[in-house]
Amino acid sequence: MNRSVYVITPTAQSGKLLISLGLMQMLQRTTTKVAYFKPLIDSHEPKDNHIDTILTHFKINMNYEDAYAFTRSELSEMENQGKLNEVYETIINKYKKLEEQFDFVLVEGSDFKEEGSVFEADFNASVAQSLAMPVLLVTRDSYATVANLVHNVIAEVHSFLAKDLNIIGLFVSRCTKDVQEVKEKIDKHLRNEIVVSVIPNDEELTKPSMQEIADHLKAHVLFGADKLENVAKSSIIGGMQLANYLPRMQEDCVCVIPGDRGDLIVGTMLANISPQYPNVAGIVLSAGILPERSIVNLMDGSQKPLPVLAVPTGTFETANKVANIKTRIYPANQYKIKLCLDLFEGAVDAEALSEKINSVKTESITPRMFQYNMLVTAKKLQRHIVLPEGTDDRILTAASNLAKDKIVYLTVLGNPDSIKAKVTQLGLYWDDERIKIIDPENSEKYGEYSQTLYELRKSKGLELAAAEDLMLDVSYYGTMMVYKGEADGMVSGAVNTTAHTIKPALQFVKTRPGFNTVSSIFFMLLHDRVLVYGDCAIVPNPTAEQLAEIAMSSADSAKAFGITTPKVAMLSYSSGASGSGAEVEKVRTATGIVKEKRPDLLVEGPIQYDAAVDPVVGRSKMPNSPVAGQANVLIFPDLNTGNNTYKAVQRETGALAVGPMLQGLNKPINDLSRGATVDDIYNTVVITAIQSGQ
Repeated sequence: MNRSVYVITPTAQSGKLLISLGLMQMLQRTTTKVAYFKPLIDSHEPKDNHIDTILTHFKINMNYEDAYAFTRSELSEMENQGKLNEVYETIINKYKKLEEQFDFVLVEGSDFKEEGSVFEADFNASVAQSLAMPVLLVTRDSYATVANLVHNVIAEVHSFLAKDLNIIGLFVSRCTKDVQEVKEKIDKHLRNEIVVSVIPNDEELTKPSMQEIADHLKAHVLFGADKLENVAKSSIIGGMQLANYLPRMQEDCVCVIPGDRGDLIVGTMLANISPQYPNVAGIVLSAGILPERSIVNLMDGSQKPLPVLAVPTGTFETANKVANIKTRIYPANQYKIKLCLDLFEGAVDAEALSEKINSVKTESITPRMFQYNMLVTAKKLQRHIVLPEGTDDRILTAASNLAKDKIVYLTVLGNPDSIKAKVTQLGLYWDDERIKIIDPENSEKYGEYSQTLYELRKSKGLELAAAEDLMLDVSYYGTMMVYKGEADGMVSGAVNTTAHTIKPALQFVKTRPGFNTVSSIFFMLLHDRVLVYGDCAIVPNPTAEQLAEIAMSSADSAKAFGITTPKVAMLSYSSGASGSGAEVEKVRTATGIVKEKRPDLLVEGPIQYDAAVDPVVGRSKMPNSPVAGQANVLIFPDLNTGNNTYKAVQRETGALAVGPMLQGLNKPINDLSRGATVDDIYNTVVITAIQSGQ
C-alpha cells in the first residue's frame, strides 16, 4: 500500500492549508500514525504556521524540527554554493526517518511565492519526483469565467504531468462559480484519471479573527481574551453620532472607535446584546485614549463580553491597517479550522480519494532514492573493502571521503610512507581506524598468502616461487584478502586493466554455484528513473546461453538493489518476429532460455531499445507485452553495443553510471574504468559493500 502523498501548488494563496487539514483528518480515520512534513518553509521565526497548526490540532507526536528540512534563505544559500544535491539528500533523509516511524507521511510543498515562481514550481516537482510520491495538485479560482478557469486548470495539470509527476488528485479551491459545473467540465477533460474536487469559496476564511487584528496592530487586550477567535467579517469606524452609527453596523463587524467616544462604546455594547442589532466581533479603541472608569467598569461587567483592544494609532490609520490584514489559519482558531474541515468534507469524495491514494503502486525507484538506499544499506553493513591501487590520487581521495562519511572500513595497498605523504600533499581527511595501509612485500601475511595461492594453483603448474612473485602484485594480494575473508570485497581498475583486475578472481575466487559466466551491469541513473544495463564491460560476444545467464543475473542484481519488479528487455535491431538473422536468432534463443529457466521473470525479446523504454513505441510495436515500454533491465547482445550505448547515454543525457558491478563471482570484486572519477570509485565501493551483504 502507498504510504505517502505530496500536496503541491502552482499558485500563491491557493488555500493549500485547508486541503492539508482535510487530508490529515481523512487519513487519521483509517491510519493510526500519520506524520506531516514540509521540505521548505519561509523562516525559523516564528514557527511555520502550517506545521504549527497541523501538529497542534491533530496532536501529532513529532518534534517541530522533524517536520521541515530547509528555510527559503537556507535553500537559496545552498543553491548559490552549488550544493543542491545536499539539499535533496537532507530532504530524503528526513522524510525516510518519518517513514520509518509512521504509517503514512503527508508531505506539503512550499507556500508558493510569486517572486520565486519558476524555481519554486520546479523545486517542488523535483522533490516529489525524487521521493517517488503520488501528487495532489491544488489550484485556485482567480478567473472571470468558468471557461477561463477550466482552461487554466487543465493547462496547469498538464504542465505538472510534463514534469513526470504522478498526479492522482486535483483540488480547485476558493471557487466562486457553480461548483458542479466546474467539476463536470474538468472531469470531462481528465476522463476520471484524476480525482477532482472543487472547494467553494467561503469569505469567512479571508476575514481576520480578533486575535489576528490584535497581533497585527500590536494591541493591548483590555477585555475578552477568551473571545479572540471571533471572526471580523467587516469593519466600521465610529466617528458620527450614535443614531447614525448604529444603523451602519453589520453582522460580526469590528468597530474602530476613538477611546474618548463613550457614547459609541456603550451603544456598541448595548447593540451587541440586543436582538434588534447584529452581533459584534469586537471593539478597537484608537488614539491611545482609554474610556472613563465608569465605562471601563461597564465593559468589565457585561454579561455578553466582547474582545476590546486598545491601540495608540489614530482612528483612520487603525481602520486602514485592519482592512489590509492578510488572514491566516492558526492553531488557536478552532472556528476557522472547523470551517476548513467542513468545506473539505462537503466537497471531497473521501472514499474515492482514499482508494486512489492507497492504490498507487511504485514499481520504479528514483535516482535519488536509489543513491540514498545504497548509502543507508552500506552504512548499516559496515563492510571491509580493499583498494589495491593506493598510488592513485583518485583512490586516496575516494577513500578519504568514504572514511569521512563512515560508510565502510578500508585497506589501501601500497607503501605506507608514500601513501601518507600523498595524503598530506592532497590535504585529505584520514582516519587510521577506518583506513589501514598494507605493503604486500612487507606484510606479515605475505608468506601465508603465497603458500595459499601455490596450493590452489599447483595443479595448474604454478611453482611456489612464481606464487611468491604473483603475491607482490597488488591485484593478487587484494583478491587473496577477499578469498580468505580478511576483506569483504575488492575494487580495482583505476590504474590496471580489466583483465589484470579480474584474472586472479577467475583463478581462485571463481564463479558462484550454477554460474558459468562472469558479467557486469551498470546502474544508469537517469533524471526520473534507474535502469540496469548489462553486459557493458566483460563478455565481448556472448553466446545465447551466456546472454541468458547475463539476463538472469542482471534481473537478480536489479531486485537486490531495490528495483522490486525487474522487467527484462533482450535488445536487438528488431522487435518480436519482425526481423531475422544470426544475431536476432541468438537473442530469441536466449529469451527462450530465460523464460524456461526463470518463469518468475518478466522478459521480452528480441526487442528494440525504443520499444523497450518508450511506452508509446512499446504499445505500437508490441501491444500485448508486459515489458515493452516499461523495461528497467536492458540486456545488450554484445559488448560493442552495450559499452557504446552506456557511454552515449551517460554523455548525452547527463545520467550517472554507477558501476560496473561484476556478477557471478563467489565474492564481490569490481572493476573500475581507467577514466573513473572519484565519485565513480566512491559509488563502486558502496555497491561492493552491499554485494558482500547479500
